[in-house]
Amino acid sequence: MRTIRQPGPAQSERVQWVAAGGQRLTLALKPGQLLLDAVAEAFAAQGFASGVLRLPAGLALSPFAYVMPALSATPEHAAFYSETFRPEGVARIETGALTFGERDGAPFFHGHALWREADGRRNGGHILPDQSFLAEPVTVEAVGIDGAAFVAGHDPETNFKLFMPAEAALAAPRAAGRFYALRLRPNQDVFAALEGFCAERGIGRATIHGGVGSTIGAHFADGAQIEPFATEIAITAGNIGPGSDGRPEAEIAIAMVDYTGGMAQGALTRGENPVLMTLELVLEAE
Repeated sequence: MRTIRQPGPAQSERVQWVAAGGQRLTLALKPGQLLLDAVAEAFAAQGFASGVLRLPAGLALSPFAYVMPALSATPEHAAFYSETFRPEGVARIETGALTFGERDGAPFFHGHALWREADGRRNGGHILPDQSFLAEPVTVEAVGIDGAAFVAGHDPETNFKLFMPAEAALAAPRAAGRFYALRLRPNQDVFAALEGFCAERGIGRATIHGGVGSTIGAHFADGAQIEPFATEIAITAGNIGPGSDGRPEAEIAIAMVDYTGGMAQGALTRGENPVLMTLELVLEAE
């Protein structure tokens, strides 16, 4: 399996997780404000301080700022970010995912997407929460979590400040079910990590909600391969069910951009897609 050497020591716990209550939500996001503020207000109105959502096709951003994956100029990181891009006009999301939580004591999100800009150019990358504004009203499907939250903290292995699941006070009495806030650490296959997590807990079926992170290139089920190692991905669909041997087996589709600007979408191949820096998501067990 492909691996990338990280600047810090590997941690023994390869899947970080916190069990939670949860609720599927339909959120109405109000335009004319930062996308971060619109998301935070919509979650708070439902009684949640953390969760995940899928960015729907057509979501309009203007002004809009983003970065792309890039090579690192120093050994302090295995990969890094590009300069900031600010395309003119309205950019419209094609597909993407977003993790909402807390950083430095304030609301924050981690979002990756593909979009089309006003001049027709298609691009993808990491949406900057404090510089991207929602241009039109939109309704999004989301999951709020209770008893757990995504909180940004320093990760010694990657030397980045990353979202990690943390225990949180219960605040939304409507939240129920078996939900798990997860973060996958580097250099482990996405499928093996999720399937192993489910097998250890007797989870036979589950739905993957959200899903923001990076993989070391990508190998797709149709045979396509992305070789540039630094990527940013968003899970566009994911579920886990019993395989032919009765053990949990995942199906995952993503949208992604690599550091050369190459973009791809589709179902991933099991066993051939290791995490580069991180992958955070919410798992809803049946």
